[in-house]
Amino acid sequence: MGRHLVFVYGTLKAGEPNHDFLQPPHDAVFIGKGATVERFPLVIASRYNIPFVLDAVGQGNRIQGEVYEVDDNTLADLDELEKHPDYYKRRPTRIELFNPSATVLECGMYFLHGFHERLLTLPRYDNYSSAGAHGLPFQFRNDHVSDPLNPYSTIDDVKNDIE
Repeated sequence: MGRHLVFVYGTLKAGEPNHDFLQPPHDAVFIGKGATVERFPLVIASRYNIPFVLDAVGQGNRIQGEVYEVDDNTLADLDELEKHPDYYKRRPTRIELFNPSATVLECGMYFLHGFHERLLTLPRYDNYSSAGAHGLPFQFRNDHVSDPLNPYSTIDDVKNDIE
């Protein structure tokens, strides 16, 4: 089985709501904290307050997060969670570790592609926490009661119809 480096910046980080995906029985080894070498916009959007890194290199900040080494099965579970490649796309991204030698690793990172341009007008962050001062805690989808007369789609809310 292969091993893969992934960089997580949102709800998958330690202490965040989806971190269980990087805990046993999943096979994930924490490598260290770091930040993207390039700048990207990290925004919080949708009625569920989901953190998204927009695929718009050069705009925004160096995004802080965590690097994990995962096995094939854990990577497949992360891809399913992030709906790769339809919703997010995982692509190689250079991450500089916060260590004395500032090691740079190439890690898979999930980006929102084909997003509505209005997302670029939202406040941008460099380090996400669901409990942050922004006052926008992450909401699990099952925490909401759906209104069949007024259906809501997160995908429609944040993505363009045509890419």
